Amino acid sequence: MSRRGPNPAQAGRRWRRPAALLLSAGLLAFTAAVPADFVPFVRPAGWPKPAYELRRNPQTPAGFALGRALFYDPILSRDYSTSCASCHSPATAFTHADHRTSHGVEGRIGRRNAPTLQNLAWTPAFHWDGGVNNLEVQAVNPLTHPSEMDFTLDGALARLRAAPAYRARFAQAFGDSAVTGQRLLKALAQFTVSLQSYNSRYDQVMRHEPGAAFSEPELQGLALFRQHCASCHQEPLFTTNGFANNGLAPDPYLRDPGRAGITLQPADSFQFRIPTLRNIEFSGPYMHDGRFRTLGQVLRHYTAGGIRASATLAPQLRQPPAFTAAEQRALLLFLFTLTDKQFLQDPRLNYVPEAAAAPAAGP
Repeated sequence: MSRRGPNPAQAGRRWRRPAALLLSAGLLAFTAAVPADFVPFVRPAGWPKPAYELRRNPQTPAGFALGRALFYDPILSRDYSTSCASCHSPATAFTHADHRTSHGVEGRIGRRNAPTLQNLAWTPAFHWDGGVNNLEVQAVNPLTHPSEMDFTLDGALARLRAAPAYRARFAQAFGDSAVTGQRLLKALAQFTVSLQSYNSRYDQVMRHEPGAAFSEPELQGLALFRQHCASCHQEPLFTTNGFANNGLAPDPYLRDPGRAGITLQPADSFQFRIPTLRNIEFSGPYMHDGRFRTLGQVLRHYTAGGIRASATLAPQLRQPPAFTAAEQRALLLFLFTLTDKQFLQDPRLNYVPEAAAAPAAGP
């Protein structure tokens, strides 16, 4: 990333025209045949190669529709109270907004803020600690975690097999009505891989679209961003998908070691996955434990002596920037250009499932 402030011509030089979007392998050959409620995966021009191999799980409209139904259906939780969407709402870039950390069955409170779900095909490791390294497997953790859906994969499969509507959906998606764990996870992945954000005003400026431009304060914010923030939040994904200790004082109640809880390496203590900044205007609260309610608080953490020194602190933060009030405002204005309303308001990604009535007795 350049560390010099851009002018409008330089700002768009990274992604040259044309901005054609490439359909993933296995999709329908003619876009005219794509159903209106299907969101095919696309690779924006100039973006890096995805980490996820879509050829191993090619999208189909029926597979996408099945995954979407499962994502919004509380049938996958032990007490029929919690769906994936309970913690991952479309309007907030598929995270939650009303509490610091995730809430699950029986109102149980989790230890971490639910991460946003967007541009997951480029994510090589999932969850704040990177404990899962495949998009198709990551759903097992929330499904089985006692503070989230608190269920078992076998129990979820038994419920789906007992539902004629789901057996029909599985037949449409996979050729027969067999309801298996692999098919369940593949369908969820076909939906979640479609949670893509690439049409913010920032993107439109980068693509030189007519009428798209940054204001002077936004350009100043972009220059500050590229100088001080881009080493961890690299364009165009606005993350490196790596892990870092950003100087937060450990919460004494949560006792969360971060990535070290997975690797058992002291060098990974208090390191958490670097989140994307796309749609950050709507994805608060912020940080792995949701401690900051506003972006102003986030910026003050990085500029007003809030960074806690430690052996594993990210090298980039050992001499933190001293942003002035005006510079903080410019940064915020630039970050707001990362809001993608088309993504946040896409009706195809929202869904009201048919009522999944809990049986009086059963699994």
